Amino acid sequence: MDAISMGKAGLQGWRAKVADAVASPVARRSGLSDDQVRAVVGGAFFVLAVVYVVQTLRQQLQQT
Repeated sequence: MDAISMGKAGLQGWRAKVADAVASPVARRSGLSDDQVRAVVGGAFFVLAVVYVVQTLRQQLQQT
């Protein structure tokens, strides 16, 4: 599995719509392909989800 496939794997629902909306304009300006932009957006959403889960776990552990 390559990085583009991994990045695009998390794009479902509204996240896929966001990635589709920004892929072409960003690709034209950056020199990246549409798929590469979608992968970056998917990766960013994945990182944000991980950060959210880690923060939630930390808060729970501090309360106990």
